[in-house]
Amino acid sequence: MMFVAASKPIACSPKPRKCAVNHSPFPALARALCLLIAVAGQTSWSAEASRIPPPAVRLTGFTWDRVPLNLHFGKRTADLTDAEIDFVASHSSLIALEKSHGVTPHGSTEAGTADSARRITQRNPAAKVLFYFNAFINWPGYDAFKTYRPEWTLRTASGEIVKHTSGTPRPDPSNADFREWWSEVVASANRSAPLGGVFIDALPQALAPALAKQVGDAKARAVVAGLREMIALTKRKLGRDRTVLANGLRTTDFREILDWEGIDGVMIEHFGGFKTDSPNDIKTDLDSVALAAAKGKFVVIKGWPGFNWLEKEMMQRPYAELLKLARERLTFPLACFLVAAQPGSYFCYSWGYTHTHGMLDAYPEFDRPLGPPKADATWQGLTATREFARASVWIDLTTKQARIDWR
Repeated sequence: MMFVAASKPIACSPKPRKCAVNHSPFPALARALCLLIAVAGQTSWSAEASRIPPPAVRLTGFTWDRVPLNLHFGKRTADLTDAEIDFVASHSSLIALEKSHGVTPHGSTEAGTADSARRITQRNPAAKVLFYFNAFINWPGYDAFKTYRPEWTLRTASGEIVKHTSGTPRPDPSNADFREWWSEVVASANRSAPLGGVFIDALPQALAPALAKQVGDAKARAVVAGLREMIALTKRKLGRDRTVLANGLRTTDFREILDWEGIDGVMIEHFGGFKTDSPNDIKTDLDSVALAAAKGKFVVIKGWPGFNWLEKEMMQRPYAELLKLARERLTFPLACFLVAAQPGSYFCYSWGYTHTHGMLDAYPEFDRPLGPPKADATWQGLTATREFARASVWIDLTTKQARIDWR
């Protein structure tokens, strides 16, 4: 998949042209000729403008050829095999490698990510490989933490360290020195490897009301303001050709990040799961895709097969059984994505975030030709249909039924 170059500047004007035949002895014919000239000018301008791709398309290499896939995973204990590299490079143009990816064979997330990025982009030079860095949890496994300062850790008014539920400390983005350090970690990783940007995690955890209860309203506002500045600073360092993808939206919650400077795209991580599986919740998430597009952002919808890696009993089942279930349950989340997708939208599907959670397995639907949509979806209540060049899609959010007829 190749990047699409912007069209040349439009030379013609959409304004009606003055006609030189106004004094013709045939006034009706003259007016008709003027009207045709004006409409032709407008049509030419509109057609030219419609060929200019949205920023997300130019940025990510998006195409409608097949289902546009985002692969988001990590493999901590070993390098990706050659077969896994080939799979990733041939199935996605937008790849995020998780925290601790390659940390065992390479000693750090930075080194492990860089090695896989080199191998993926050798196989597919158009691929965008994103560096994972959490903005509000100090996950270990990074060389960069050798230069992290204790005073950058978030504390309550009484001096207690604020921690994630895992016990991992949180940083304090209201600290300008931390923001400079964090943004430089991301920029340095991109300078030293063929990376295409960054995946920023945990923004909702800073925006949730629980933070103010821990640190007070004023400090919580300062943290959010610091995050906004940190992301804008990071984007300035990365430049316009690298992608900043942030997690994320959740129904109507956290939509304010669509207005943050520096964010190119957002993930809806808990689509159809994690207590956001009501018909209205799903519809709201689908509406966010168009809302984001109107603001110049793209959306990644993270679909789930009805179970996830946190379910210990479920994870005791054989891998083949889990994969079979995931394949059987793909139609509904995929159909929802197709109904809502805009140019630049991506679909991500698995039951977790490692290489053993179904992300690196084949699903027949992802290899079928799709083609561009013929129009936006048609909604009747919570039921929708949409036509693509090579597929017809129908969903019913109330019953959670769906059908994709491939051609």
